[in-house]
Amino acid sequence: MCRWAAYVGRPIFLEEIVSRPGHSLIHQSHCATQCHTATNADGFGVAWYGERPEPGLYRDVMPAWSDPNLRSLTAQVKSGLFLAHVRASTGTATSRNNCHPFAYGNWTFMHNGQIGGYDRFRRDADMLIPEDLYTARRGATDSEALFLVAVAEGLQDDPKGALERAAARFIGLAKAKGALPYLRLTAALSDGKRLYAVRYATDAAAPSLYHRWSDTRGGFAVVSEPLEAEEGGWEEVAASTFCTFEGDRVQVEEFMPCRLALAA
Repeated sequence: MCRWAAYVGRPIFLEEIVSRPGHSLIHQSHCATQCHTATNADGFGVAWYGERPEPGLYRDVMPAWSDPNLRSLTAQVKSGLFLAHVRASTGTATSRNNCHPFAYGNWTFMHNGQIGGYDRFRRDADMLIPEDLYTARRGATDSEALFLVAVAEGLQDDPKGALERAAARFIGLAKAKGALPYLRLTAALSDGKRLYAVRYATDAAAPSLYHRWSDTRGGFAVVSEPLEAEEGGWEEVAASTFCTFEGDRVQVEEFMPCRLALAA
């Protein structure tokens, strides 16, 4: 399982989430506490929004704790909306193209979880991506495929609905050709204006997800694990939930792709 962190609010240096806290994302890359594997060393990535609609993107295959360039970048770059991810592969190769976050146009996406038995239906999954979007398929992960299918399902205008429809299609494939668990999904995505997050699983083991508003920063941190062990105010996101973070408000909606999968 992977670990990730995202932020939306007043611009801050990326290091305030990625590297400076006691249980920062870099610390979680080798000392995670709320997942099956404590070490997440199969690459990392950061996506941030600035003056242009498209995000900046920095990804590499090194463990996050061993890359001085990452620490330098997070100490210098300031952003009001960014996503960061440390990867623990569930089967696909360790390569830059397989590192999260993924980007398409103004959208970014990162995922912690799995699609059961994905190696058995990779070709079928790729066939769900329309031809005009397939040129954006750089790697081989289930996460990138899910993201591009969500783009095809109307992510730009209907983020929750598009991700529900895409997830339902992958649940259908996993049931037909894959294995349990059909889907575990804790993801963050953004269009550069709002931050969205989802927590869902077809079993009772949805990966962890928390958020916290900070008056000091003037923004929301949305994370796999709280950034400080003794820091209060962290709220756990319930399973089967889709959250929209905008300003100082969070909108919480039900997320139920299984209903769509059953109806298909």
